[in-house]
Amino acid sequence: MSEQNKIVVQRFNQYVIAEGSREAFDALVADRFINRSAPEGTAGDRESLWRTFDQILRPALTNLQVNIEDQIAERDWVTTRKTITGRHTGELMGVAPTGKAVNISVIDMVRIAEGKYVEHWGLNTLAQVLSQLKQN
Repeated sequence: MSEQNKIVVQRFNQYVIAEGSREAFDALVADRFINRSAPEGTAGDRESLWRTFDQILRPALTNLQVNIEDQIAERDWVTTRKTITGRHTGELMGVAPTGKAVNISVIDMVRIAEGKYVEHWGLNTLAQVLSQLKQN
């Protein structure tokens, strides 16, 4: 089961984050999904997760790619260390395009049930990346 859960997370990263597939998102994220790491003041539901990629990251970063560096699976949890990369060619959370390369480091813990994301915890360096983009 652990290896199958890793594959679910790999598919999410490729098809949802990198490629922007709503069909894959609907297939891989449960209706009861909850994001325990949603920014303060935002909903932690599945549609909020979709908007993060569809309306924030993907429009701001061209050539968006996800590189999975490590994955550990135990029971129904998968922890992934990854880097999201792209070129900053669109507005990103109020920061005008700079044309610079962006590297966002991420560590996610995802609970999988029946082949779908049901719970997420995560840390990332997006705030530091935004700070660097604003300085230049």
